[in-house]
This record gives sequence, C-alpha cells and structure tokens, in this order.
Amino acid sequence: MQSPHTGPALGLDFGTTNSVAAIVGDDGAPDLIGFGSDGDAIFRSALCFWHDEAVKGGLAVEAGPFAIAEYLEYPEDSRFLQSFKSVAASASFESASVFEKRYRFEELGRIFLDRLAGHAGGRLDPRPSRLVVGRPVQYAGARPDPALARSRYDAMFQGFADEIHYVYEPISAAFSYASRLTEPTTLLVADFGGGTSDFSIVEVAEPGAARRCTPLGHAGLGIAGDRFDYRIVDRLVLPMLGKGSLYRSFGKEIEIPRGYFSDFADWSRLALMRNRRTMDELRRLQRDAVDGAAIARMIAVIENELGYPLYDSVGRLKRALSSEEKAHFHFAGAGLEIEADVTRNMFETWIADDIARMDQTVDRALADAGLPSGAIDRVFLTGGTSLIPAVRAIFERRFGPDAIMTGGELTSIAHGLALIAQEEDLAPWAA
Repeated sequence: MQSPHTGPALGLDFGTTNSVAAIVGDDGAPDLIGFGSDGDAIFRSALCFWHDEAVKGGLAVEAGPFAIAEYLEYPEDSRFLQSFKSVAASASFESASVFEKRYRFEELGRIFLDRLAGHAGGRLDPRPSRLVVGRPVQYAGARPDPALARSRYDAMFQGFADEIHYVYEPISAAFSYASRLTEPTTLLVADFGGGTSDFSIVEVAEPGAARRCTPLGHAGLGIAGDRFDYRIVDRLVLPMLGKGSLYRSFGKEIEIPRGYFSDFADWSRLALMRNRRTMDELRRLQRDAVDGAAIARMIAVIENELGYPLYDSVGRLKRALSSEEKAHFHFAGAGLEIEADVTRNMFETWIADDIARMDQTVDRALADAGLPSGAIDRVFLTGGTSLIPAVRAIFERRFGPDAIMTGGELTSIAHGLALIAQEEDLAPWAA
C-alpha cells in the first residue's frame, strides 16, 4: 500500500454558487474550514467591489458572505459579481468591467481566493503544501474550452500551494461517500451544482484495499441550478422587462434583440451589463421601443444593482418548490414589482428540456463505463440542485428509490478532495 502524503493538504471545492474548503487535520481526517465569526463552512462564490480612498488603488473588495453584507449596505455604490466560475471556459469572456478597472477571470479568482483565505481564521496560514481543486467534467457555456479553463485555473491558483492538482468533482464526492461503505459497490455519483451537472461511475473496493476507488466512466453537462434560475426569470421577470416586444427602426417594427434578455437572466453576466456601452444601447432601445417603460424597468434593475435581490427571490422560490407543491414568488425594486403563484408542476414544465438532457447525460456516463443501469448498486446525489424533486426522479425511475443515497449536499466534494489530497500518487484521479 502506498504511504499517504505528508504535510498540510487542502481540498477546495470552488463552486459556481458556493465554495467549501477542507483541510487535513492532525488525525488525517478532513476538517471543514469555517469562515467568519459564525464558522459557516459555506462560502458564497461572490465578489463585491466599492470605492474606498483609504485602500490602495481606491477600490475595496470583499468575497463570500462578507461580499453580500457589503452589497446589502450600499447596493447602488457597489459592483456585485456572482457565478463568475461559469465563464472560466468561455473564449468570449475576456474581462469584467468593474467601475474604471477591468479584471480577467484569473484576477477575479485570485482576489476571491485571497479573501477566502483571509477569512479562514488563520487556518490557511501558512498556505498548504498540496492543494487539490475540484473541476467539472463538462464546463458551463455553449462552447466551453477546457484548455482555456485549465490555463485560467492554473493562473488563479499559482503560488497558493507547492503542488496543485485537479480532480473531477463527482470523483471527489465518490471518495467522500466511499468512507461510509463497508462492502464493494459500483457507485454512480451525480453532482449537481450551480453551473454544471457531472456524473462519474466508480468501483469502490472493500475498506483497506490498496485503491479504494477506481473511476470507470464520466459524463458532464453545462446545465444545473443556474439554468433552472434562468427558466424562472425567463417566465416571471423578462416579460415585464420587454422580452418579445418591439422597437422601431427605419419605419419598421423589429423584435428587441434577445441577447440582452439572455445576459440579464444569467447571474454571471447580469452585473457585467452595467457598463457604458450596454447602458447606452438600452437607452436607445428605450427611446425607440413600442413599450419604452419595460426597457426602463430593465435599466433601473441594472443601474440599481438589484441582481442579488432578484437571485435571492428566485432561489427562495426554487427551494420552496422542493418541499411544497405551490409557492409564491415576490420581487420588488426600482419601480418593478412582481407577484406570482407558481406550482411545482409549472416549474417542472419550464425545466423539462433541461431534465431530459440530464437524463441523457446519465446514459453517456453509463456508456463511457461500459455498464448497463442494472450494474449500479448505489447512486449518491450531491450538490444543492440534487434536492429538486424532478432531478431526484431521474434516478429513482432508473435505479429505484432504495438505491438513492444523499447527505452533505454542499460539503461532500471538499471532504472527498481532502481525502484524495492525502494520497501519495494522485494520478489515478487527476483530471
């Protein structure tokens, strides 16, 4: 049996919505790092910038729940960015405009990482000798470029640890779940995050085996919780902001370009719309639109930095529909107020195409492993989106409700990454 890695080791689940870190304790067990005075292990993947003359460069920044607190205190004077991991593999994303500065993805990532470490209560001082980072099987985006994402990740994490390794997120969740198992198992891990849905099939050996987990196959999809949010915004919010309406041009009435609405409903792009070029374009549209008031409402939401309150309203509706058959949606701000009763059946109709694509991706994972559905002994569901009943139903239908296992939906990946970080040879699990 190989000897485990020695020295401080850290597993980091850098997520689209939330990030979680687990450090290897003196006893070899992964220990989740708590942040701030309340010690919460869930660190929101968000940044907030604001002007401060006392700070070098004149621009202050916070991350995680501290970014949310800063934003809520001074929303109109802030720039709040969330879900920025979604653009890691996007060649069309070059930089984000934040007030008078522009930041590349790796710069945003490094700022986020430094603030996360700064709120870790000294547990990341000194920095770890080995860092194992989770990455999706399939990156988010229409045409994701994995090589570009890798180069950006490398630049983001450079210097943070002596060694940096990447592991597929569902593989790390499999490692975490395998620590509960007492017998050999063929395991399907389904990891549903904010930006991606990833599936790995793993052969888990008996406890004490030289290699506990052996990957058999993988598949991924750039659709998850944020896409479900998009469907809610598309149905309940965008009609109030002019989607599908017309503007006048050279004596003709033309549909307002849909790209504005696509960006508005994408959390990683909404805040970036607050730039001079886009705002000038929207004001011209407002002038020429058949329903100028609707475009004015869109402008007001963007200018007043209401992306986070909108995200919060959508998230509360989605969570409520995971446990109730009917829930109420409410959003108000900048002269816009939306009230709607939404049934679970309505929501599941909106996301039906996305659910079908997730189902098809499970087929691809099984094919990659060369296994039929009947060969799977257990299914481990993880990630916040796994709590949505329509997502769980995919696996209950295929494998039966008794095969479904859950737990640690937001922390299992970081826990598993820290377990993997202790291995001497990470090559079998490296992505």
